[in-house]
Amino acid sequence: MAARKRSPQRINLALQGGGSHGAFTWGVLDALLEDGRYEIEGISGTSAGAVNGAILTCGLAKGGRDGARQLLEDLWVEISRRSAFGPFQSDWLGRLTGSPNLDVSPAYVAFDFMMRVASPYQFNPLNWNPLRDVLDKLVDIDCLCQSQLPRLYVSATNVTKGRLRVFAGNDITIDALLASACLPFLFQAVEIDGEEYWDGGYMGNPTLYPLIHACEARDVLVVQVNPIERDDVPRSGTAIMNRVNEISFNATFMREARALGLINRLLAEHQLTDGQSGLKPMYLHMIGKEAEMGHFGASSKLNGDLGFLRELFALGREATAEWLATDAEHVGRKSTFEVASLQA
Repeated sequence: MAARKRSPQRINLALQGGGSHGAFTWGVLDALLEDGRYEIEGISGTSAGAVNGAILTCGLAKGGRDGARQLLEDLWVEISRRSAFGPFQSDWLGRLTGSPNLDVSPAYVAFDFMMRVASPYQFNPLNWNPLRDVLDKLVDIDCLCQSQLPRLYVSATNVTKGRLRVFAGNDITIDALLASACLPFLFQAVEIDGEEYWDGGYMGNPTLYPLIHACEARDVLVVQVNPIERDDVPRSGTAIMNRVNEISFNATFMREARALGLINRLLAEHQLTDGQSGLKPMYLHMIGKEAEMGHFGASSKLNGDLGFLRELFALGREATAEWLATDAEHVGRKSTFEVASLQA
């Protein structure tokens, strides 16, 4: 008798932002779709994570797993194609050494200086954003809003109120995706319903609560793009700013993850009752390549070279293969990542 095929397990995805480093997430999603053992119920995404999540949702709705894999590839190839005409190109030294960092690229150095003395309201008065054209071409908003599985949650930061807004359902628009990816030093704030928004990473990178409260699946798989730990203290101004952003962008996620760990412990100790308290055990998992991603500087987040994007893609697939081999068996049973494990 033929072996009975197991039904896919439902999981939720939490996708971090990180500019071009989001191609790492492309590799992770591609490997998960190819593996086929999981069905995605909810996706919480910020910045590049929100864009990956939107493309994944559209692709699944229109073409299943294979369609989603193809649309994700189309996204990053299109981003690379448009980047080829932009100012942020690798210099001769980077091409010679194979480094994806743009630290000594004349255009990047000039832009880095300009950001310290001028705002995007001055150097980009027409508010040109190449990502809008990419999203207009590839994202079907009607399909995205009507999707029942997976359900997408997009985070953005309200500039004046200092609060997180999570867009879902019919509230998701191209502007919502752009707001989630709006770095304030590069682009003007995105106006939605009379409110101005910046990158969602300042308040949640990504936020976990919609996956906990609005989804039935108990497993949340975090795709880590931004390193939590680094070996060296940054010395240059750019490196210091990059590390400040990494710490602030990871802070909200780590607070939510700690709270999740506390709830799980209290439930396990029967100090809270599953169901009666309105809480349930949630299992947290993480796919990342912290050491390898730590070698890429802040400037490489603006590098759209297709070779670099495919390098990140391959790294994401490799990280996923490792996770599937070691931790996949624990899905639905226990967490394989705890924030407490990072503490000395």
